[in-house]
Amino acid sequence: MEQIVLVLMLFIAINCAFKLSFWKWWQASIYGLLAAVFVVLACPYAILQSKTQIAEYLQNTEALQNMAIVVTVESAVCFSFCVIYLRGLAGKKNIWWTAALWWYPSLLMLPVLFYCLTELVFRMTGVPFTVTSYALAAVVLVALPLLSRLIAWLMPEPDLRIEVHFLVSLFICILGLLSTENGRTVYAPTDEPVNWRAVLLSLVLFAVCFALGFVWNKIKFPLMQRLKTKNNRK
Repeated sequence: MEQIVLVLMLFIAINCAFKLSFWKWWQASIYGLLAAVFVVLACPYAILQSKTQIAEYLQNTEALQNMAIVVTVESAVCFSFCVIYLRGLAGKKNIWWTAALWWYPSLLMLPVLFYCLTELVFRMTGVPFTVTSYALAAVVLVALPLLSRLIAWLMPEPDLRIEVHFLVSLFICILGLLSTENGRTVYAPTDEPVNWRAVLLSLVLFAVCFALGFVWNKIKFPLMQRLKTKNNRK
């Protein structure tokens, strides 16, 4: 379970960098600065944590389900941003409130940074807590803008970056759902007889829709060619 959560946090950080790659460098730097300030302010709370508390949290199915809900909501926001961005590339006008999707970076990045800070506190024994927090804050301040610029340099095509952003968001959503499974089945399957009438109805409906679509395509393209030929003659 801990490995799944670690992979989930890694892809959250990567997805955040992809989102920042659509921003200007100074905008990504401001987000990096805010994330660094969060790391410094979270230090007093991070030093109160223990490995036992974190292990218990990762074994708590209810807590993981709540986390999965948050991950799913953030993934839905990322999906919406991808759709809105593609509509903009296609020349379609978006609704005014969709601009908020552009300026939403990633709130899940903050819990990831908090977890990284607690792990550093556990591992860097003997180092003052303030030094650890300021060191991590400095890394975050520099790494987030640089990583976003690196992604923009490696993938200069916006449509390719938005596609990868969508796929990573989908992977994060799936990992968030998998993290709710804590070694037991949450929803047990029940044995029910096969409803052959519903199966047959579904097959007939599929066959009818497929036939209608096939016939429509056979009729549509000749009509379009004839209309195009008439327009060219005029």
